[in-house]
Amino acid sequence: MKKNLRIVSVAAAALLAVAPVAASAVSTVNAASVTSATQLGKVPTLANGDAVNVKPNISLNTVHGSIKAAISVSFDATFNGTTATSNFKPGYSNIQLFHGSKEITNLQDVHYLTAGSTYRVVMSHVGLNFDSQNANKEITLTMPEGDFFQLASNNTVTNSRTIKLDQNGTVTLNQVAINVTAKDFANPAVVAWYDRETNVNVTSGNITLDAGKMNVAQFVAAAENKYVARNNAGDKYNSQSSTISYSNNIKEALKAMNIDVDANGWFVAPKSFTFEMTASVNNNDASAKLPITVPNGKDVTPATVPSQSKTIMHNAYSYDKDAKRVGTDKVTRYNTVTVAMNTTKLANGISYYEVIENGKATGKYINADNIDGTKRTLKHNAYVYKTSKKRTNKVVLKKGTEVTTYGGAYTFKNGKKYYKIGADTKKTYVKVANFE
Repeated sequence: MKKNLRIVSVAAAALLAVAPVAASAVSTVNAASVTSATQLGKVPTLANGDAVNVKPNISLNTVHGSIKAAISVSFDATFNGTTATSNFKPGYSNIQLFHGSKEITNLQDVHYLTAGSTYRVVMSHVGLNFDSQNANKEITLTMPEGDFFQLASNNTVTNSRTIKLDQNGTVTLNQVAINVTAKDFANPAVVAWYDRETNVNVTSGNITLDAGKMNVAQFVAAAENKYVARNNAGDKYNSQSSTISYSNNIKEALKAMNIDVDANGWFVAPKSFTFEMTASVNNNDASAKLPITVPNGKDVTPATVPSQSKTIMHNAYSYDKDAKRVGTDKVTRYNTVTVAMNTTKLANGISYYEVIENGKATGKYINADNIDGTKRTLKHNAYVYKTSKKRTNKVVLKKGTEVTTYGGAYTFKNGKKYYKIGADTKKTYVKVANFE
C-alpha cells in the first residue's frame, strides 16, 4: 500500500509552507494575496522508456483580492500496470521555483511572473513507490529536452535515467526539474483574426494561388500575409505580456482529399480545398481558427491511375520499390486486389504488380507470381492432388505438358512440396518434384 506523505518547506526563506496530503493527491499551499492572476499551466505528458509513462501536473495560481495564492506540484509514473505518484519526505524534500538562474523564494514575488515566460520547478529527494510486485526491477524514465534528472553521485544532469527499484519497489530521485509556461487566466486574452489591408475582423478567408506543384510553406506565407491574429486583452498588462503563435492543418486537409504531401512539403494542388489556420496566445489557452478556402483556376488533381482487378492465387505479402517487405500483413488467396495494368521489375529482378487504391498508386507491390503464376514444363508424368493422400481426379498430366503454377510451394503433411495449379479455388496441386 502506498504511504501517505507530505511536502514540506525549505528552511528560513522558504518557497512553500504546506499541509499534509496523501501521496496520490496534489498538494496545495496558501500564501498572502497578490495583485495579478498567473497560472503555471499543465505541462505535456513526458516521453517514456521501457513502458514507463511520466505525467507531470504542476500549477501555480495567484488571484486578485483576498484569495490566497497556491502552488501545486506532483507527477505520476506508470510502470507494469502500477502508477506511482511523487511523494515528498518531511524535513528532507524540497521544491523550488526558478526563472532562469534566479530562484523565486517568496510567493509574494508571484505577481512578477510574466505570462508566456518559462519557469522551472525543481523537486529534490522525490520518492516513487511502485509497490512490492515490482521489487528490484530496472526501469528507464525519459524526459523531454530541457527537463532533467540530476544524479546525486556526480551531479550529472540528464534527461534520461535508468533506475533500479529497491526490495519494496520504491526509489528516491535526487532531483527532478520540469519546465512550465506561465499562463494568465484572470485577464483572458481573446484572439481574433483580421484582414491586414482593411483591418476588419474576419471569421473566414480565401487566398488564390496558381494551380500546380505547390509547397505548404507557400500557402502558409500567403495566408499570413493576408490575415493576422491579434490578442484583444482585458488590460494593458495582459496585452504586453502575450505573444501569438500560428499553426495550420494543411497536410491533414490535403490527406483527406487523397493528395500526397512529400517530406519537403511539396504537393500537386487540387482545384480547390479548405484548410484552417489556428492562432494561439501563449499567456493562456485562448485560440481562434480561421478557415481559408483556396480556389484555383484549373483542376490539376492527379489523374486516376489505370488499374485492373486481379485475383490473388497464393497468399502474398506487400513490398516496397526496393523489394523489401512492408509490414507483416498479407493478402490471402482467392481475394481480389486492384493493381496497375502492367508489371514492374524491382531491384531483385522479379516482376511485381503495384497496388492501386482510390485510383492512386500506393508504392506497395505484390509478386506477380502470386497473381499470374509461372509457366513450368513437366519433366515427369504427374497426378493432381487435393491432399497428401488423395488425388483430385484420375487425370494424368503427361511429361512435356506446360502447366501454370501459382506462388511458392506448399509443404504437405507427408513432407513433400506441391505447387497450386489452376486459376480457381479448387484443391489442385502437383508435386514440385515432377517439374525437376
